[in-house]
Amino acid sequence: DHEDIAMALYEKFGSEFNEAKIYRIRFTDLIDWVLSLNNFDGTREQATEGHLEQIQAKWVYEWRDNK
Repeated sequence: DHEDIAMALYEKFGSEFNEAKIYRIRFTDLIDWVLSLNNFDGTREQATEGHLEQIQAKWVYEWRDNK
């Protein structure tokens, strides 16, 4: 679920990334971070650009809710 992944990324990085920085993350970095999360069982091949964009958007919402 995109929201669960975004919450895990926020917990991992906290306020290190603001909205502008989240949207500037390269997808190659983002997929590496997602794949390294505990309890994530997806694969690199399943991570489409659309999925990564959804994760970024949900991460921004999580950041906004916690700032």
